[in-house]
Amino acid sequence: MACVLVSSALHILAGGAAIRPDFLAGAAALTWAGSYLLGARQRGMEVLLPACFAAQYGMHHLFTAGAEPVLPASFDHDHGSGLGMLLVHALVGVVSAWWLERGESALATMLHLVVASLWTGLIVLAAALVEPRMPGRPLVAHAIDRLRRFLLAAGVSRRGPPLSVSVL
Repeated sequence: MACVLVSSALHILAGGAAIRPDFLAGAAALTWAGSYLLGARQRGMEVLLPACFAAQYGMHHLFTAGAEPVLPASFDHDHGSGLGMLLVHALVGVVSAWWLERGESALATMLHLVVASLWTGLIVLAAALVEPRMPGRPLVAHAIDRLRRFLLAAGVSRRGPPLSVSVL
């Protein structure tokens, strides 16, 4: 939605025409539908860049069709098809693709970290279930103690010289 709003604002600045709300809502719905179709897996710039350019091309035509002129009638040349309009939509397409790619990479990294953390916790829990425990000690307490030892062992910081220093 943010990319549609930025594109419409820059379209107005480059084209001099306001966009009717129903056409703006249509652009948002079509952009959402396209992103839903591409959202099945992580995409790179080789997919996102052409998709964003296609979306910008479609939005340009949709915004032009749904324009409400705000300039005086004496203005005699077409604002909607100049080099400025092309540059505006190309810029928004590149920035949108970059923004989406970085956001997807960040989300994928966070999901990988969550899955790795859960997987590590499951391995520690399975190890606690297999490891022999003291008689009469509840299984839950044993699993919690095992998890605590695992987490503290991973957080040990060793600073300074080794404990045993041999002098030559």
